[in-house]
Amino acid sequence: MDFSIGELSKQTGVKVPTIRYYEKEGLIDAPFRTQGNQRRYNETDRDRLRFIKHSRDLGLPMPAIRDLIELSQHPDRPCHAADRIAKNQLASIRERIAHLKKLEAELVRIASSCEGDHTVTECNVLKAFGDHGQCLDAH
Repeated sequence: MDFSIGELSKQTGVKVPTIRYYEKEGLIDAPFRTQGNQRRYNETDRDRLRFIKHSRDLGLPMPAIRDLIELSQHPDRPCHAADRIAKNQLASIRERIAHLKKLEAELVRIASSCEGDHTVTECNVLKAFGDHGQCLDAH
């Protein structure tokens, strides 16, 4: 079974320009082209694209996805590299969560510092946004 780029986009949820970008970047193979120069993709291409999309949804950077694709081309190799990529991504996500929690705490503090009953000149929210020195923590 083969698919046009539009059909592939519908089946995977990946936009057509992104499919072309992944092809240009070598993440998916260049497709077969018809005599009319229409791209035609197969099930392997669809599965690869789904893999890439899900990896992106999990926040993996493109180099990590490229490494995972390379690893998948060698099914007899140990999967240490894949484990390392997953653990690195987990650490990165945890760092971002910690950062977002600090931002949340600071924004809670800022939002509760003014009830909207001052003039703009006296507004604590505007003052806090305009002066990083008014923040309790580095963020």
